[in-house]
Amino acid sequence: ESVSINSGLLALGNVISALGDPAKKGSHVPYRESKLTRLLQDSLGGNSRTVMIACVSCADIDFEETLNTLKYAHRARNIKNKPVINHDPRQAQLAAMQDEIESLREQLQRANGGPMLSMVGGPLP
Repeated sequence: ESVSINSGLLALGNVISALGDPAKKGSHVPYRESKLTRLLQDSLGGNSRTVMIACVSCADIDFEETLNTLKYAHRARNIKNKPVINHDPRQAQLAAMQDEIESLREQLQRANGGPMLSMVGGPLP
């Protein structure tokens, strides 16, 4: 199992390098190399904000591993996403039409001098 974890982390490093390197802008990003990168595809290069936490140690015996972790985190830091809010144009149009209907109802109510009646005879909401 450790072999698959290491290969997943290696693939993640390749994806981070491809996304964070300005020289490789627009080149192929190898998301399909591991399950880990497939899971993180939307987080790394998609329409989202992502936070990466690097765990480091101040002990002398962990110096090399800490240095590699910081290099990895620095490469991840170079990834620049521009998340945008997803808007459904039909939903926005529907909301605008409902606002217009409400405004027209209010104008009719003011013009008639009382509450409007619906087709079944009751007052409109």
